[in-house]
Amino acid sequence: MSGTTVFKAKKIITMNPVQPEATHVAIRDGRILAAGTEQELAGWGDHNLDTSFEDKILMPGFVEGHCHLMAGGIWQFTYVGYQDRIDPDGKHWPGVKSLEEVLERLKEAEAKLGPEEPLVAWGFDPIFLMARRLDKNDLDAVSSDRPIAVVHSNFHLMTVNSASLKLANYVADMGVDGIAIGEDGTPNGELQEMAAMFPIMRRLGINLRELGRSRSSIIDFGKVCNRVGVTTAADLINDLPDEDVAEMTSITSEDSYPIRLLSMLNALAQPVDETRDRALELAHHSTDKLRLGGVKIVTDGSIQGFTARIRWPGHFNGAPNGIWNILPDQLNELVSVLNDAGVQMHIHTNGDEAIEAALDALEIAKAKNNRPDLRHVLQHCQMADRAQFRKMNRLGVCANLFANHLYYFGDKHYELTIGPDRATRMDACQSALDFGVTFTIHSDAPVTPMAPLFTAWCAVNRQTESGRVLGEYEKITVDEALEAITLGAASTLQMDHEVGSVEVGKWADFAVLEDDPQKIAPESLKDVKVWGTVLAGEKFQTP
Repeated sequence: MSGTTVFKAKKIITMNPVQPEATHVAIRDGRILAAGTEQELAGWGDHNLDTSFEDKILMPGFVEGHCHLMAGGIWQFTYVGYQDRIDPDGKHWPGVKSLEEVLERLKEAEAKLGPEEPLVAWGFDPIFLMARRLDKNDLDAVSSDRPIAVVHSNFHLMTVNSASLKLANYVADMGVDGIAIGEDGTPNGELQEMAAMFPIMRRLGINLRELGRSRSSIIDFGKVCNRVGVTTAADLINDLPDEDVAEMTSITSEDSYPIRLLSMLNALAQPVDETRDRALELAHHSTDKLRLGGVKIVTDGSIQGFTARIRWPGHFNGAPNGIWNILPDQLNELVSVLNDAGVQMHIHTNGDEAIEAALDALEIAKAKNNRPDLRHVLQHCQMADRAQFRKMNRLGVCANLFANHLYYFGDKHYELTIGPDRATRMDACQSALDFGVTFTIHSDAPVTPMAPLFTAWCAVNRQTESGRVLGEYEKITVDEALEAITLGAASTLQMDHEVGSVEVGKWADFAVLEDDPQKIAPESLKDVKVWGTVLAGEKFQTP
């Protein structure tokens, strides 16, 4: 932008305690020049007054600290999730509420495919639908000869039919961790975690990370963000080959692209030293709208998928403990090498045993080489207890809490996976505040829908789908939740000097709202409508 533009708003929520509110914000060269009243900004000289937002509320652009680029591209597959969803183009997809509805939708999709095409669906979660789990026999009823794969909503499991099992030679009990066995002693079609899923995915051409590689998928991801007020988003795992980095750089550099994108290198896709060297190399390719150099480490799996690693007394329903994607001893080595090199780590930890392993690894690394310049983050961190939050504080570790789980899976956690006492402390935002842990909250889109105001509503109200309040003590205020989805998230991404609040020198990135989230009832926070966003002073109205 050339010259100075001043946006007039009904109210600007700055997230800056020195100046919590303003009515005008001045922008020059894509950055915030000043905020205050029109009179206070007059000293900066001539300007163009833009009144487009005089009846709107401006906030710092929301920062989604944990999502995935495939939130745009995943819609090329058939959706069979329990909850209603909206695709990147605004189309409504009703949820499927029974096994019969799931199979009917699969049959409809199967009838439209060519003879050589596999049927791939996503979003399924058996925990909502049945006393028993989907198996190969159910999918064989859809087609006995066409390979079928149904990816679960957590992306840590999938269920396949007999034709798919045969392609991978999964025809007998091979004693492989993650290949579920039926009563007849053969694989029943459920595959848990990547080691078991990958042979099927490779043969069926299912590359979940490929869904975030194409130009159309990356553009659709920008649409997803714009629709919900997000101006900065972290893609939390990516293999990042050179050609993908070039494509992402090209797309994000376009003035029409509405977000700043961070993408984290998959730390488990290559040997430790190669991960370190590649992360350091990628950091040199960062731009104002594409940030690289961090890594993602996946320790355990999914709580509702029963693949999370959980301490004694284990799962509430007696299910066996989950699966390590990296063993604790290997995690210790990887974390130390990356910490020594100055690489920021985002560590997936759902179960409390995985949280403990990650904190132990970070403690070992920091005892050897404390790096106060790095903010390592425990991602999801759902089952952390208060002792673990104390340890996070002592180690200077951040938390990104999966608040959406309170609504989408809270009832099942209470009744089935971990029981009432541990479910009540899940995603414990107040405990993070109690112990001074820098934290944010997230959607993990497409696992749950990206919508930061809904995520904030979850943290404020802690209400499950049935209406149960899951842990009164762990509720936080609206203002605390708004900070979590702006400045808190920016802090976990080491970008709080650039985004997250309306302050001089930061990027002029705003979420434009139709209602004032500070004035409405807390239970209505999720219903605040988003007009669109502003990025570096340029307006992006949601279609």
